[in-house]
Amino acid sequence: METTLDELLGRLTLEQKVGLLTGKDFWSLAPIPEIGLRELKLSDGPNGIRGTAWDERETSLLFPNPTALAATWDPAQARRAGSLMGAQARDLGIGWHLAPNVNLHRSPLGGRHFECYSEDPVLTAEITAGFVDGVQEQGVASTVKHYIGNESETDRMSYDARISDKTLREVYLPPFEAAAHTGAWSVMAAYNSVDGASMTDNRPLLTGLLKDELGFDGVIVSDWTAARSTEASANAGLDVVMPGPMGPWGDALVAAVRAGKVAESVIDDKVIRVLRLAARTGHLEAFDADFPAVGSGAGSGAGSGSDSGSGATAATPDDAEAQIRDLAARAMVVLRNEGGLLPLDPAALARIAVIGPNAGLLTAQGGGSAHVNPRHVVSPLTGITEAFGPGTVVDFAPGVLTQRLLPQLTDATSRDPETGAPGLRVEYLSADGTVLGSEIRHVSRLVFMGTLPSGTASVRVRVNVLISEPGRHRFSVSGAGSFTLKVGDIASLSIALGGEDGDPIVALVKPPERRIEAELAAGTTALELTASVDSAFGLAIFGLHHEPPRPTDDELFAAAVAAARAADVAVVCVGTTDEVESEGFDRTDLKLPGRQDALVAAVLAANPRTVVVVNAGAPVEMPWRDEAAAILWAWFPGQEGGHAVADALTGAVEPGGRLPTTFPATAADAPVLSTTPVDGTIDYAEGALFGYRGYRAAGTVPAYPFGHGLGYTTWEYQDATVAVNETDCLVDVQVRLRNSGGRAGREVVQVYLADEDGLPPRLVGFGHVGAEAGRTATALVEIPRRILARWDEAASAWTVAPGVRSLLIGRSASDVRLTEEVTLRGGYVGPRSAASAMNVTNSAIPAITATKEHSE
Repeated sequence: METTLDELLGRLTLEQKVGLLTGKDFWSLAPIPEIGLRELKLSDGPNGIRGTAWDERETSLLFPNPTALAATWDPAQARRAGSLMGAQARDLGIGWHLAPNVNLHRSPLGGRHFECYSEDPVLTAEITAGFVDGVQEQGVASTVKHYIGNESETDRMSYDARISDKTLREVYLPPFEAAAHTGAWSVMAAYNSVDGASMTDNRPLLTGLLKDELGFDGVIVSDWTAARSTEASANAGLDVVMPGPMGPWGDALVAAVRAGKVAESVIDDKVIRVLRLAARTGHLEAFDADFPAVGSGAGSGAGSGSDSGSGATAATPDDAEAQIRDLAARAMVVLRNEGGLLPLDPAALARIAVIGPNAGLLTAQGGGSAHVNPRHVVSPLTGITEAFGPGTVVDFAPGVLTQRLLPQLTDATSRDPETGAPGLRVEYLSADGTVLGSEIRHVSRLVFMGTLPSGTASVRVRVNVLISEPGRHRFSVSGAGSFTLKVGDIASLSIALGGEDGDPIVALVKPPERRIEAELAAGTTALELTASVDSAFGLAIFGLHHEPPRPTDDELFAAAVAAARAADVAVVCVGTTDEVESEGFDRTDLKLPGRQDALVAAVLAANPRTVVVVNAGAPVEMPWRDEAAAILWAWFPGQEGGHAVADALTGAVEPGGRLPTTFPATAADAPVLSTTPVDGTIDYAEGALFGYRGYRAAGTVPAYPFGHGLGYTTWEYQDATVAVNETDCLVDVQVRLRNSGGRAGREVVQVYLADEDGLPPRLVGFGHVGAEAGRTATALVEIPRRILARWDEAASAWTVAPGVRSLLIGRSASDVRLTEEVTLRGGYVGPRSAASAMNVTNSAIPAITATKEHSE
């Protein structure tokens, strides 16, 4: 490959080389037909493949959020999700996938907590390796982000993370290290600085550590608009600046090379990396015989794609939605199950109350650039109603409302004023009012990222709203900018709305809103909204909303309590929203929004046989947790979430997830809480003492510990053996368990290393087993020597301290069942072997290998 890439490089002018290193638009790199390079398209994100437009008409699969994938504690499941996403990418003509997000859960307030895997570096590293392998086995580049120190969203584009070399190496680097070894084809440089240098300008971390030491041969791409310098970022090791064509490179970088400020050999290295990625993903004609084409497949949920290659292609499998449903149910965590209330038996229940704001309106995903437009989202109400069937009466009551914005308009109540067909007519106007284009849309929150027609000065939305119930109706406009709104015969209203800050993601997720009320009779009311836009910038975000008359808040609350009291079992679904958990800002507390805690308490008082389903991506305070008979943590479960909730509640699939992060009893208990920079700086002075290790150091008991999860059976830990495998530089731990419960189940065996550096124990390996009731199984956990090493700052090397250590084996960080000792041989583990030993093989399942089952 490399000889051919060098030959292609030699055919390019300097201008062509530099032109390849900045996006031609928001989501793609320009083709170079002279060398057979096709257009290369990029797409967010960790929840699925959105594609190049934020458009409800271009749908794709919406997966469980990344923290849910980590909750499986199974790299094979992460690989399955990655492979499905890779197939989706190929069907949609995407060759470069902007995921996974491997930053750690340093604080539970982190806005993108739901988008990241775990608070632990070992668990995160192994899930990362599985996911990356899954995406790339489909011939799609996986982009591991955000490199590095990007654990906060507050002032995310400017803060400086102060991280010691030891902390960076031992805690925050391992996921990126695992990705480099498993062969990730791309890494994204973050917005923030580390130790005084912007990550896009940070040569020691981009070139010195990632490229030179870890041997990363892929492309380092900037986060969108993160690159702000020309010579500094080019010389630091950044390879591609996004988006384009604006940005600090282009002509300025050509001039810098001509002036000798950037060597042309530096440019050549970047181009070779881009060409290598293009070859790997089937975008370079010279390698068509070796790589599948992009975008010619057709599978379940597939998009139209683009014919950008030849040969075979991956396609989304027909059972993709069923696989997503299965992944979501497996990832759910049984936090509490007093008296064995779960699983529920539909045949034994005549009446069930389904209560709560998230029961009818599932939060399937968090907010921000990870957003995906699914074909549908299944609510818990729908899933439970279908699972319980006609033999059970299902009563639904939302109880409280938690959405800040009024509801969007839907096809059910919206009609095109010209044709009468369902939908809203969207028109693009020039400065003199000429209509440049017109189309029908089916949602009323509109997002344009580089997709406005050239010359657009304003966007006009016209719709006739069907009014079925007379009374006081509320309408609103959301977004930042200048608007004109007309409701029926009411005179036009001029509206100016300002955003909270300059971050466009905040305008997307948490826009300001202006409401008006109108007394309307049944019939049809015409709405017209005009929004001023800047087509040169290419970004516009705004919405039009409507709420018909509804009961008062107190009436909604009372109806929910009455439904619970009359039911055999109540299922109350509470949670957060995509305005609470989102990119662009951090949370300010861990409370459920609105009156949800009061609702749960009232339902528990009305019916002690209540299951609380929490639909959230990150921890929340649960002041009622000790009163609830059962608590099921459902995460942001994706488009099939309602079906998955029903599967978990009824035991059709065991919710065998384990917490990948610690849940505090109250926010104040978190070892690290604040995400706000002080004088522009976030000091990682706690080192490794956050998450479960921080709780242990402080002597604080969390609500639910790292690794916790009950499943639907019980397990007896019988014995363990430990052997040092010097040949493979491993410690082999075999743990024999017996399923002592009444049903088949799955257990996650966790191994923690104690007696080290005077610090609390840390996770060094894990495995999982499955067994029928009454059967035994043996989990084999392989712990690489590199995992046992610590970073010696004086020697700049990994070293294993000699001596006897305790291995704590159990069900969670706080539930140890067995203790074994291991004698370690001391010595250095060089930096390069650090990468090769992080994952023993390229199988994506480095520390989890075999399961043996026995009969008794």
